[in-house]
Amino acid sequence: MAYAAFFPGQGSQTVGMLADLLPVYTEIESTFAEASEALGYDLWALAQQGPTEALSQTEVTQPLMLTAGVALFRAWTAHDGPLPQVMAGHSLGEYTALTCAGTLSLADAVRVVRARGQFMQSAVPAGTGAMAAVIGLDDALIEEVLAQVALDTGRVIEAVNYNAPGQLVIAGHAEAVEAALPGLKAAGAKRALPLPVSAPFHCALMRPAAEQLASVLADVSFQAPVVPVVQNVSLRPETDPDVIRAQLVTQTYSPVRWTDTVRQLIDLGLTRAVEFGPGAVLSGLVKRIDPTLACLPTGQLAAFDEAIKQSKECV
Repeated sequence: MAYAAFFPGQGSQTVGMLADLLPVYTEIESTFAEASEALGYDLWALAQQGPTEALSQTEVTQPLMLTAGVALFRAWTAHDGPLPQVMAGHSLGEYTALTCAGTLSLADAVRVVRARGQFMQSAVPAGTGAMAAVIGLDDALIEEVLAQVALDTGRVIEAVNYNAPGQLVIAGHAEAVEAALPGLKAAGAKRALPLPVSAPFHCALMRPAAEQLASVLADVSFQAPVVPVVQNVSLRPETDPDVIRAQLVTQTYSPVRWTDTVRQLIDLGLTRAVEFGPGAVLSGLVKRIDPTLACLPTGQLAAFDEAIKQSKECV
């Protein structure tokens, strides 16, 4: 079966995640134990006991989501799930994909993304930045409104998550985001609403975080991936470890081009994808981008078993 492996970013973490898979797939427990040793705390206990507020802290969410994706992928391959032809990740998910592809060790990866979360959180003082979701408006119209607001206010405001047609996230200075919302609604957006996030991710305000991240990544060993990983910045699979490292730095302040990533893979002839994460966020986005690409979630035991079953039937 020719398929793509997709890995989500932050947002689908929940207290009790993957609990029903643990008794059946031992790879879940062993992967979380390996990550916990690298981090110095019990990541599985935190995932199961919470509280939700703790899981939502960026420096916790990032290693948690990465570990969950790696655990699911290891369980998949250990139980005869076929290797994908290509991998891709949404924001943080790119690190998960690279870990599953052998570019980063799990220990290095969880420590890197914990630092990434800390750097992103501290790059902008609390209350200075904001993000908002814009629903039901063409990307080009959104970009026009944002360009005018940036000109009028002299502040940073950018389109940062191209998630699916009619679903885009903006970020920047809080006053610019607030100023943009009425104009977006006037332009025809069905909804334009602030998001409850702690920092304005993937915009120019994240450049200080990128500089700090570059220093951390410089000391980490990178290998060529054994499965191609489409990087967000270039929208193509890279094989040079130095290029991969550099683009992870740039990714911090660059928009997430998920729509283009999915469409590119469809153009390559792929008709199926599997989402390795605790939720089904990417599966939902894929349906909006192009329903001809079937995307199977794996975050629940029944869903995981069904995805394995379908993959073996298609081989």
